[in-house]
Amino acid sequence: GDIVVVRPGEKIPVDGVVLEGNSSVDESMLTGESIPIDKQAHDLVTGASINKNGALKIKAVKVGNETVLAHIIALVEEAQSSKAPIQKMADTVCSYFVPAVILTSVLTFLTWFFVIYEGQVFLLDKAIIYAVAVLVVSCPCALGLATPTAVMVGMGKGAQNGILIKNGQALEKVCRIKAVLLDKTGTITTGQPEVTDILPVHGDGAELSPAEVLKIAAIAEKKSEHPLGAAIYKKYRQTTENEPEDAESFEAIPGKGVYAQVGERRVLIGTENLMAESGIKTSAYRETISLLQNEGKTLTFVSIGGKLAAIIALIDEVKANSKEAIALLNKMGVEVYMLTGDNKKTAAAIAAKVGIKNVLAEVLPEKKAEEVEKLKRQGKVVAMVGDGINDAPALAAADIGFAVGTGTDVAIETGDIVLLKDDLMTVPAAIKLSFATMRTIKRNLFWAFIYNSIGIPVAAAGYLSPVVAAAAMALSSISVLLNSLSLKRFKLAQAG
Repeated sequence: GDIVVVRPGEKIPVDGVVLEGNSSVDESMLTGESIPIDKQAHDLVTGASINKNGALKIKAVKVGNETVLAHIIALVEEAQSSKAPIQKMADTVCSYFVPAVILTSVLTFLTWFFVIYEGQVFLLDKAIIYAVAVLVVSCPCALGLATPTAVMVGMGKGAQNGILIKNGQALEKVCRIKAVLLDKTGTITTGQPEVTDILPVHGDGAELSPAEVLKIAAIAEKKSEHPLGAAIYKKYRQTTENEPEDAESFEAIPGKGVYAQVGERRVLIGTENLMAESGIKTSAYRETISLLQNEGKTLTFVSIGGKLAAIIALIDEVKANSKEAIALLNKMGVEVYMLTGDNKKTAAAIAAKVGIKNVLAEVLPEKKAEEVEKLKRQGKVVAMVGDGINDAPALAAADIGFAVGTGTDVAIETGDIVLLKDDLMTVPAAIKLSFATMRTIKRNLFWAFIYNSIGIPVAAAGYLSPVVAAAAMALSSISVLLNSLSLKRFKLAQAG
């Protein structure tokens, strides 16, 4: 609640909302994007980002451990300390490897001293040296370092590029994804729809003007988290300087709409299915509805007092990189599905724009999880990308849940991977990063196994002194670390 003044060139100290001023803010610490973002009144700003050229007056919303940066740090620390499933293989090998090396060292001593040197005491030191060389040249640490070092660097690389991976298991599994389900609003589209038409319905006893409809709808949607509700509220604020009053009661109906008590009016705003469930008929306006839907517009129906009062049409533009990201996913052999609660005609129009062939429309939140399960039963590793409350069940049901970082807290908490950039290109980039990390882990394990497979027999044969063996052992660990650190040079800018 404190008001903070941030001068040009200063770091923004807390997460907050701009009250006054205009400036551009460098959010590269959060998104990896070097281009500053323009900020003005009512925009959100993030702590640790840098104010570039204007003075801003900010109201603190989140401080200390509640800030986005603190949350990211905690998640990265937790993720980097987690184990990828492939680590279990290395751990299992190491549990047998150490006793095997000790046994090999003992056998080396016994063979050299009793068999080859026939128990001659003056050659005891040589037998001991060969046995010690076996112990020294063996390198369980290279095996132990192979996975965690690559996971740590891979997760750090992801965080630098706006891809926050919560655990090693998710990092390993991403490269096996065979199907991706994309939420439409806020994921494929900008999530910032604009009201294009307000069509009051006359003849049902609700003789309201477009302005009156907009005001009632804005009051009802004031507390809504859904982009469509936010668009209606924003449209009203563009028409007046007055803040709409609060509704007497409010309830979000996930995937369907909202219910609110506005003064004496019982207001229901949402999908055509919600109207049908509430006994409100829309069939008389079928021609108008079809015309708007064919234009790719999303329709929201407004009921007042149990009667249809208006139809509000909104259009949500497709994100700039959505088509390119979907093309990349198809190129990687990943099936792409659009999963939305919107009607079939609007969904089909958006899908055609971005090149998606598989469209699952008019799907309720609880049914989204069922669609994920259907694909999983086909033996596919399934990912879900979403940003809203209505996506949380599907994010939890999927093998990998990608939560868009600009979405709701419940979606971010449910997802396995948080996409800090509001950009679908980060999905193929995450898959590419997973491939690179797994390739690095396998290469580490390969060289660790090869090193030990060659080094131990050579030492046991008496061709390796302990000094050279120690150097070789240290070199093997260093090579694993250097190979893992090579991931830092990996380019994620182009995810193809």
